[in-house]
Amino acid sequence: MRIGELARRAGVTIKAVRYYESLGLLAPVRLTNGYRDYDEHDVRLTQEIRALCRLGIPVEATRPFLECLALGHRHADDCPAALAGYRNAIDELTQRIEGLTARRAVLVAHLHEAAHRNSHFSPAEGEEPMTDYTSLPADLPVPEDDGAAARLRGASLPQMELHATDGATISLEALGAGRTVLYIYPLTGRPGTDLPEGWDSIPVARGCTAEACGFRDHYQDLLAAGATQVYGLSSQDSDYQREVTERLRLPFQMLSDPARSLAQALDLPTFTTGGLTLYKRLTLIIKDNVIEHVFYPVFPPDKHADQVLAWLSDNVHRP
Repeated sequence: MRIGELARRAGVTIKAVRYYESLGLLAPVRLTNGYRDYDEHDVRLTQEIRALCRLGIPVEATRPFLECLALGHRHADDCPAALAGYRNAIDELTQRIEGLTARRAVLVAHLHEAAHRNSHFSPAEGEEPMTDYTSLPADLPVPEDDGAAARLRGASLPQMELHATDGATISLEALGAGRTVLYIYPLTGRPGTDLPEGWDSIPVARGCTAEACGFRDHYQDLLAAGATQVYGLSSQDSDYQREVTERLRLPFQMLSDPARSLAQALDLPTFTTGGLTLYKRLTLIIKDNVIEHVFYPVFPPDKHADQVLAWLSDNVHRP
């Protein structure tokens, strides 16, 4: 067959075939008119080169595999030399991955430094309170009560385990006898990551970071008012949430529910934007595995921790 037909059948370019020939990987017969004449074996060799290159093995390193076929083996990797070729390719990839991982770590460090250079944290007594993440637009849309949480009070928590940002697994049906504050939110922003388009115009969207900061600042007050534990919950994965807990220095854990399993079990309200289905903001007060109180809709998000604290203080002795 002619070089054009070989290239077509093997799924490569004519230029690639000529390059393989220049390396001695292909050796077609020359006809009396000077044209190259390829056979089925050449097609097999060319296809093998293409497949190995797609795995990241350089063209020059495919020689042991082709020699294995030339020896009559059914598979190009039936020979020890071919196995050694795999190992060399794996070692090279490992080195590249380690190099890329190191570069990524440096870039993350630079991003963190740049994102927080002008931020003010307040983890220690006497420091200025953080305000960069708690300011919200004056015209933030107010969510309406659509009745989606009307039936939650008195419902039992389902048997479900969720991963927390500290690496623990939390069983929702075994939160303990005291009151647990579980605030559910759609999505916290993070440096270097764009929020969905039109985020500020969605009534239940903007304010998750401000809400988290509120629970952080009132964490000890909430415990003093009778809460035994506080959790945040969203559909982001634990790595995403962990960045938020570290950056905002949250004293409590976030729970990850990427499949929105709790929403399915309790019919919790959600919304869709930018191709994402997210939780609507609401807060559950849970006692003895039963939802004792529900805050929904939540507004304004930056004052919500005050609302929860006020309820706890007013219901300290509630049976």
